[in-house]
Amino acid sequence: MSNDENKQLNPNHKQYILNLEKQSKESFEYWTGEHLRVSGLYWGFTGLDVLDQLEHVEKQRIIDEVASCQKPNGGFGGNLYYDAHLLYTLSAIQVLVMFEGLDKINKPAVVKYIAELQNEDGSFRGDEWGEVDTRFSYCAVSALSLLQSLDAINVDKAVEFIIKCKNFDEAFGCIPDSESHAGQTFCCVGALAILDRLDLIDIDLLGWWLSERQVKKGGLNGRPEKLPDVCYSWWVLSCLSIIEKLDWIDKQKLQSWILSCQDPETGGFTDRPGNYVDVYHTCFGLTGLSLLGYPNLERVDPRYCMTRRSISKVPGLKPFISCLLYTSPSPRDRQKSR
Repeated sequence: MSNDENKQLNPNHKQYILNLEKQSKESFEYWTGEHLRVSGLYWGFTGLDVLDQLEHVEKQRIIDEVASCQKPNGGFGGNLYYDAHLLYTLSAIQVLVMFEGLDKINKPAVVKYIAELQNEDGSFRGDEWGEVDTRFSYCAVSALSLLQSLDAINVDKAVEFIIKCKNFDEAFGCIPDSESHAGQTFCCVGALAILDRLDLIDIDLLGWWLSERQVKKGGLNGRPEKLPDVCYSWWVLSCLSIIEKLDWIDKQKLQSWILSCQDPETGGFTDRPGNYVDVYHTCFGLTGLSLLGYPNLERVDPRYCMTRRSISKVPGLKPFISCLLYTSPSPRDRQKSR
């Protein structure tokens, strides 16, 4: 890809996503993602929403498909014949919010399903088999917030567990005493932002850890000494946006790196330049560019990884308000002043 192409958003992303959604069930590609189709729909349609292209989707067909994945216990599976899990339950709710289809599901049943997955210590199981992870805390909080049913869980206990997963560097792991990771950090910071408990975080220390995720080429990684990956353009940038520290990284360098991960022919984004594109990285490449203020993209709410337009479809949901009344100097600026 030429340097000129690196600087511009490929116009083929819309068609790339639409082609994926209409893949034939006879294709190999369809079956490799069949088990997580509901999340795939969320990633694809979020990308289209950021591009302001949702009008090209058959709304009612998607609502019916997603609604059909609700199980008798109230949760949603990744596809029609798969068991319910919190990951797919959140994806289903996000898609239904986008297309204003929440009235097509059994809302009390899904609220009950999520609430019953909370443990006594405030953590959440992903499903009936009992795995605990801060990803599931985020899924529960985000989903119930979109359903306006946070009162169904013990919010104080949920917050208490999340804070137990915070490390000395102010980033978060999947369970207490586990390694800090940018993906888990988004889950915890996003959940705390939704619950209005960002007061429990040392904003400057967390901002330092997040800004250290930028590598020399401009991309972001998830942990120290790891390669950059386009998906961290969301996991890291969303947190920096929530705590108002986007200026603590080189935004122009990151934007150029994200754009270098596009496929110039088919559209779509890869994890890093030279690899194959997929819908997951396409979603997070586009949402990352939105957070960076790239022109002609719909703006994204950093708490939900959904456009502000979609979030506005939830009556009574408060718009995102920053936790800060001032902007602290970045670590780079502090270094220069010494």
